[in-house]
Amino acid sequence: MKTARKIHTLLLATGAIGWGVAVLGVLLPWKAMTPMLQSMGTSYDFSDAQMQYWLRMACGGWSIIGFLFMMALLKPRQYSNLVPLLAWCSLFEGIVLLVHGLLSGLSLFPFAGDVLFCLVVGGGLLWTESVSKRS
Repeated sequence: MKTARKIHTLLLATGAIGWGVAVLGVLLPWKAMTPMLQSMGTSYDFSDAQMQYWLRMACGGWSIIGFLFMMALLKPRQYSNLVPLLAWCSLFEGIVLLVHGLLSGLSLFPFAGDVLFCLVVGGGLLWTESVSKRS
């Protein structure tokens, strides 16, 4: 089904961009990071060096996930076995974010967008994979 294939490609591109944008958190100077984090709803003071380290570490990990999505997008035959893993990991992350966001009482911005991103990308990839295998 051509439509499922197009949706599949769109979801891989969305995953590559959505996860890969975190590379900015690795590359940008900390002075540029603080206003970005505050614009996403935090009021935390990020002057603590350990917190900065953990955020950079998380951004590095998310960048790797974005890179894996990009490889699956650019070389679909070579990396086709990676797609289900990326999908299930996205679903897992979406559930983790949903549970902990609700338990923490976070406001919907930005947590709902992160949850929706993970669940749609993960669920959509699994759906398009199953539709493609049936046709």
